[in-house]
Amino acid sequence: MRRLLAVFTVSTVFALVAGIVVAAPALAAPMQISEDPYTNPQSQHKTQVEPDSFAFGSTIVAVVQTGRIFGGGAANIGWATSTNGGASWVHGFLPGTTVHATPPGIYDAISDPAVAYDPKHQVWMISGLAIRNTGANDVLTSRSTNGGLTWGNPVVTAAGDPLSFYDKNWITCDTSFSSPFYGNCYTQWDDAGRGNLMRMSTSIDGGLTWGPPKSTANNETGTIGGQPVVLANGTVVVPFLGNTGIKAFRSTDGGGTWTVPVTVANVFYHTPAGGIRAPLPGPTAEVRIPGPVVVAWSDCRFEASCTANDIVMSSSTNGTTWAPVTRIPLDPIGTGVDHFLPGIAIQGQTLAASVAPHLALGYYYYPVANCTSATCQLDVGFSFSANGGGVWSPPQQLAGPMTLSWLANTSQGRMVGDYISTSYVGPNAFPVFASATAPAGGLFQEHLFTSQQAANSFVGPGLRASSAGANSGFRQWRVRPGLTTAN
Repeated sequence: MRRLLAVFTVSTVFALVAGIVVAAPALAAPMQISEDPYTNPQSQHKTQVEPDSFAFGSTIVAVVQTGRIFGGGAANIGWATSTNGGASWVHGFLPGTTVHATPPGIYDAISDPAVAYDPKHQVWMISGLAIRNTGANDVLTSRSTNGGLTWGNPVVTAAGDPLSFYDKNWITCDTSFSSPFYGNCYTQWDDAGRGNLMRMSTSIDGGLTWGPPKSTANNETGTIGGQPVVLANGTVVVPFLGNTGIKAFRSTDGGGTWTVPVTVANVFYHTPAGGIRAPLPGPTAEVRIPGPVVVAWSDCRFEASCTANDIVMSSSTNGTTWAPVTRIPLDPIGTGVDHFLPGIAIQGQTLAASVAPHLALGYYYYPVANCTSATCQLDVGFSFSANGGGVWSPPQQLAGPMTLSWLANTSQGRMVGDYISTSYVGPNAFPVFASATAPAGGLFQEHLFTSQQAANSFVGPGLRASSAGANSGFRQWRVRPGLTTAN
């Protein structure tokens, strides 16, 4: 069923008032691109949380939980699509997923949206975690064959069983024409019912059907938050948060087998204050063709007594050997600014390997880490690097300050998401994030936003990244057995 599409343009900032689009001039200011339309009593309205995005050519698709439910998941997954490099957007909501969708599906809630594109089969795909109030979760894939403008009913990627508890799915496709596995798509999730067992499934037909779930060669457990990406030669690299820090495993045969994971780096994490939902230093990973893979996460190793997090990163050209952890210099060490929930992007699928990749980073932060639920002020930040992460632009504040009570509440705290996202379209980066203002009329005002940011070059010396000065005496962060993020 075709849904009514609302259109947004990038040269203006919008509010939705009684169904009318209201515009105010602001060229690169945050732009609202979706809103919760649901009224079901199980959800908190109007809330949108936990966005992902992906760009290919001039098209960018963003996805988001819509109508967040306290105990887990949301009323549906929303999508917003631009086919002209972010100049204008349309948005809607997936059909056939939950009982709240149009047409309705069989599930009570849905969570963990992620989006990818398969250029071989010309299919956009949205992966989601479908939740039943009683019974097993399933991993679903919704498909669009017309550029992300309409979506079909989902197919089941992986059906849960009585012992399973699926969590934190992700999806990617092989977009390199030179790859022997061009057009393969890969979905990852973990099974908390089996000790957070890592699972992978492969599709070779544009997401219509999916192969049986497979594990790593050692049946790795204690995992969460995998981020599969694909190198030009078809090697799939999957960074994830494991029981000894950030780890990664690979497949060199199109998802037929998966290697024993290697350690990327240990993790030292400061849990953000105020009861915000950010319990995990989950990784964010991206790749360019021909490489490298870049992975970033929140980490406190450079801060005295682990009192706040920086965003740190590592990179690899093959998924087995990783560079030393580098601190992204968003704020000076010791200033007490707490950075978390990063979303990294890497520009260009055709740049030569000798050209330093351009990186862009969206993230949340507290200007003052030592705060309470009443005093914490949440902001959205952005920075970029034009030389592979060696030097970064001065950070920009894109949104906030937000008071935590403005955010959807969950069993694990106030929520903007367990992740956010950033994507490049040409020289411009598009951070995609949830932002909120004070509730009105008994409803939250937490919506999906983006902001077009020129992220190709900047004037001035920039801020230099460094691996020096890390502390080593902190207690390492580890995945607890059976850990989930309550979807």
